[in-house]
Amino acid sequence: MASSVRFHPCFLVASILSYYVIGLLATAHNVPQTQLTLHKDQHIMKFSIGTPPVDIYGTADTGSNLVWTQCLPCDACFKQIHPMFDSKESSTYREISCQSEECRILLDEATCSPQNICNYKTGYATGLSKGVWAKEKVSINSTSGQAVSFDIAFGCAHNTGGFHYEGHVTGIIGLGAGPLSFVSQIGSKRFSYCLVPYGTDPSITGKISFGNGSEVVGDGVVSTPYVGGDQYYLTLEGISVGDTYVPFNSSGKVSKGNICMDSGSPPLTLPPDFYDRLVVEVKKQISIDPIKNDTLLGTRLCYRTEITNENGPILTVHFEGADVELKPVQTFNRPVKEYEYYCFAITNIANTELDFKDGAGLYGSNVQANFLIGYDLETKMVSFKPTDCTKL
Repeated sequence: MASSVRFHPCFLVASILSYYVIGLLATAHNVPQTQLTLHKDQHIMKFSIGTPPVDIYGTADTGSNLVWTQCLPCDACFKQIHPMFDSKESSTYREISCQSEECRILLDEATCSPQNICNYKTGYATGLSKGVWAKEKVSINSTSGQAVSFDIAFGCAHNTGGFHYEGHVTGIIGLGAGPLSFVSQIGSKRFSYCLVPYGTDPSITGKISFGNGSEVVGDGVVSTPYVGGDQYYLTLEGISVGDTYVPFNSSGKVSKGNICMDSGSPPLTLPPDFYDRLVVEVKKQISIDPIKNDTLLGTRLCYRTEITNENGPILTVHFEGADVELKPVQTFNRPVKEYEYYCFAITNIANTELDFKDGAGLYGSNVQANFLIGYDLETKMVSFKPTDCTKL
C-alpha cells in the first residue's frame, strides 16, 4: 500500500496476498459482535484497547486495512469527545521493532526511528494518519455477553492531518482483506454487518459480527465473487432504472473488479460516462421537475419533493451473478438538513477527491444500508440479504 495522502486505500493494490494471522477467533457459540452507530455519515464500531481498557470508536472501513486510533500526545489531530488512548497508562502496550514481521508487512508505509521503532504513515482521500506501530490487547463484545480478547498490531496515531472527523470518532478500523486488517488479525475468515440508513436516529444501531456464526444465509441471499488482494473489488455489469438497463460501459464490455466495496465512504460513486447515462434515465422516470441552477447544489440531481417508493424508481444493481435491488431510501437523501432538498445519492467520481483505478467506482455505505452483507475471505465471495437493519 502506497503512502500517498490523496488516494483512497480502495484504489491501492497491495503486493502481499498472504495473511499474517495474529489472533485466534472464538467459536460459533461466542461470536464477536458489536454495534455500529451512525454518526453523520460514518458507521462507528466500538471496541476497547489496552490494560486498563480504553474504548475506541473507529469508522468501520472495508476500503482500507490498517487499524489506528489517536494517541497522546496528539499535536495535529481532530477533536474527539472520548478519552484519548495514552500508551503510557497501558501495561500491555508494546512498540513494534523495525525487524518484526508486522513492520515488514507495512511495506513502504513504514519507516524506522533512531530507536529502531516501526513508524507508519498511511494516506486517505480525506487525510493522513501517522504515528507508532505497536501491539496491544483489544477486546470486543460477543453474542454470549462475554468480551473476547485478541492481540493486534495497530497504529498509535500522533498526527491525523486533513481529517474532518469530530465528536465520536477516534480513528479507523480497516476491514479489508489484507494481512493487517482487523478481520485478518483476529483470525477471521468471514464477517458480516448490517448498516442503518442515512438519517436514522443515532440511538438505533446496526451490528457487525466476525467468524463462525457471522455467515449470511437464508432466503433472499445473493452472492458475487470479489477480486483483488487487500480490498473487495466486485464486478458491476450495469444498473437497471425500473425496467431499463444501463450498462456499466457503453460498449457492453466490463473489466473484472470494477467497483470497490467501501463502507467508509458514503455514496455509490461511478465513473463519469456511466454516471451521466444513469442520471438521464433516472430523470426520465421521475415525473417531478428537478431543481435547476442552484449554486448550493452544483450539478447534483435534486428535487424539492421527497423521492419515495411511490414517485421514485427502483434501481437494480447487477453484479456478476447477483442482482441487488435499491429503494429510494438508499438512492436519495437530504444532503443539507436545513433545506427540503432530496438529492440523488449516487455521485460522479470526477466530482470527488478520489483518484480511481482503471475506471473503477466505489460502492459506499448509503447503498449498503438495510442489507446484511457478508464477506467470505476463503471463497472470496460477498453476499447480500435485504434486511431492516434498524430492527436487529
